Amino acid sequence: MLLAAAVPATVAWSPKVGAVMIVCNILAIAFGKATIQKPSEGPALPMPAMFGGMGFPALLATTSFGHVLGFGAILGLASLGVL
Repeated sequence: MLLAAAVPATVAWSPKVGAVMIVCNILAIAFGKATIQKPSEGPALPMPAMFGGMGFPALLATTSFGHVLGFGAILGLASLGVL
């Protein structure tokens, strides 16, 4: 019971929530593209030009990072009352 009281209420999905997640993923992909030493290593994507020449592992890593940023931003903005 004590643990259930510590969990914050989640915000319902809305276009604002989706926009925050998209922006966070775009920022993470841009950050990853600029900082990953060999972004084109590993299996290629079907349309590599669409993703800046990144390989599948780099895209998976950057979008995973984008989702971590996204849920942190969504929870933070929801607790501030913005979302």
